[in-house]
Amino acid sequence: MTPDELMEEACRLARESVENDWGGPFGAVIAKDGEIVARGQNRVLLTGDITAHAEIETIRSAARVLNEWSPSIAREHQNESTLELVPRPPGSADSVPERARMLMGMEIYVSGAPCPMCMSAIYWARLDAVHFASDLEDTSAIGFDDAYQYEDFTKPFAERRVRIEQFRRDLGAEAYKSWAEKPDKHPY
Repeated sequence: MTPDELMEEACRLARESVENDWGGPFGAVIAKDGEIVARGQNRVLLTGDITAHAEIETIRSAARVLNEWSPSIAREHQNESTLELVPRPPGSADSVPERARMLMGMEIYVSGAPCPMCMSAIYWARLDAVHFASDLEDTSAIGFDDAYQYEDFTKPFAERRVRIEQFRRDLGAEAYKSWAEKPDKHPY
């Protein structure tokens, strides 16, 4: 499929979400070499799950499609899945020499510019590119304003809209120590 056809499909999914009262006008597709790997659409109103944004739903769908052992990948199959370890890209500041491949080599097409939550998921998924139809200003004009979140994230914790505080670092340190000392950990 061409980039235009991929975007048309993302926007068709967005309209379908609205028409079926599933959620806002957001749809997405993940593609590899012009072939759709997964589709998703906003399903917040359908599920009551505030994280059920189109991008998140599409990333979750791609993981299910690409991992034949999903939803439970046994350790012996991790390197035959999106968890396959690959070397860090040249010039990367990453301190870990290998990470899980995730969705490298794929791109996401979205009807609207991703919110901060979705953008974070896109980074974690290691997608190569994001293509969107409507920008943040268009999205704000219909009542989905993410600008304040992008702005808030640049502030120190003490100045953010949501109270953020560190509490009981000693308890968190126990889990972190378990991970740091695990000899056979699988970095992702």
